[in-house]
Amino acid sequence: MVCRFFSFFSGGFTLMGRIKLDSENILSLERVSYNYLDTICALSDINLDIGIGERFAIIGANGTGKTTLLHMMNGLIHPSSGRLFFKGHEISKKTLKDKGLLRYFRERVGFVFQDSDVQLFCPTVLDELLYGPLQLDMDEKEALDRALEVMQMLRLENVKDRPSYMLSGGEKKKVAIGSVLTMNPEVLLLDEPTSGLDPKTQCFLVELMFALNDAGKTLVVATHDLSLVDELQARVAVISEEHRIEKTGGVSEILEDEDLLLRVNLIHEHIHRHGEITHKHIHSHYLFHRHKD
Repeated sequence: MVCRFFSFFSGGFTLMGRIKLDSENILSLERVSYNYLDTICALSDINLDIGIGERFAIIGANGTGKTTLLHMMNGLIHPSSGRLFFKGHEISKKTLKDKGLLRYFRERVGFVFQDSDVQLFCPTVLDELLYGPLQLDMDEKEALDRALEVMQMLRLENVKDRPSYMLSGGEKKKVAIGSVLTMNPEVLLLDEPTSGLDPKTQCFLVELMFALNDAGKTLVVATHDLSLVDELQARVAVISEEHRIEKTGGVSEILEDEDLLLRVNLIHEHIHRHGEITHKHIHSHYLFHRHKD
């Protein structure tokens, strides 16, 4: 269980009291498209609004553009066409040349990569958690207090002096998340957060996501794990293999729409033979097999 929450308040952040929410969108995309090398379509005409404090899931088959969309929300890449806004501020290559806006945006949006090895580069776990706050010119004592508190919540105290290559996959994921949390973001972008984790670590991570969201953090999760989407009870955007948003809706509405899930290749049909009897099944890692007449 995630039994202890942050007590630091810098930038209005605390996990001891929920941030007051309103109807304002924290992230908005208007007719956004993105092409790799100016030729390979990764996203096409994406319109999306994510509210402050939402749990939001982006689902789709591999290669549909989920990770590209998160990269764009984090300002790592910029739209080939269309516009991206964070709390009403347009985020683009041009606008981020303003150092004030750049700092404002970087302090408030955190990204957790699918592959933790891409994210971790410091000599020790403690150094990883200190890196972000120190880059934001935080006082060293405050940065250390934050790092120690995050380590305690994520149960990383016993590995604080280890390099990342000596950690398990689950420990690396926790360190990657911790390195973002010490910077006190308002938005957490998580790319396939449960991929490759054992069931116990997956459970811990889901509980952590609920705790963060209960404190007012906006969570945006890219995944093809329908079980995770169901557990989070997130609002859902479905991306098709044509790199467009096929549908946006509540979790029940999306997960009960088998035709939609078949169309976007998140579940599939296959045939079983039991002696002389032939059955057609819907198959996925989320839905139980269903026999049809």
